[in-house]
Amino acid sequence: MYEYIKGVLVETTPAYAVVDCGGVGYYVHISVNTYSNIATKNDVLLYVHQIVREDALLLYGFFTQEERSLFRALISVSGIGANTANVMLSSMSVDEITNAILTDNVNAIKSVKGIGVKTAQRVIIELKDKIGKEAAVLENLKVAVAPVKEEAQAALVALGFTKALVVKTLDKILAGNRDVTVEELIKLALKCM
Repeated sequence: MYEYIKGVLVETTPAYAVVDCGGVGYYVHISVNTYSNIATKNDVLLYVHQIVREDALLLYGFFTQEERSLFRALISVSGIGANTANVMLSSMSVDEITNAILTDNVNAIKSVKGIGVKTAQRVIIELKDKIGKEAAVLENLKVAVAPVKEEAQAALVALGFTKALVVKTLDKILAGNRDVTVEELIKLALKCM
């Protein structure tokens, strides 16, 4: 199973991207949300989900691990295939889908093309507990990371870096590694800026 593909973005549309990685062009299905994040970039990193079928080897790419995680949860629901999950992620953001599931908002999920009332209800029933637990864990991680991030941010701004650049860099580092000390975070940020 592939974790991610990193390379040069050769071609992109709202439905797919072609990423050149080591001289091989990978055709990766993407959502509109991912497209909006990578459309103007030259080099990209897409977290991928691989689907092997009898007649095809398919790669679905996502700008964030959260989007990929939600995609995997959606395709675990009976009646939701990869294409339908991709349409859902194109029609709604990760937060909108998560909130719709947690608040039992059938109409929001039903508003996605190809999703009926019964399928929307099934998505809510099958994913509410799973998404709720993941949301609670993520919230706890955000609370634990907040003081470390704030302290590192203050130090980097004091060194003369702009706040916008510092916030963007720290978010990128913390997305991949949440278990760092303030000192480690500052060192990693200095290497990235």
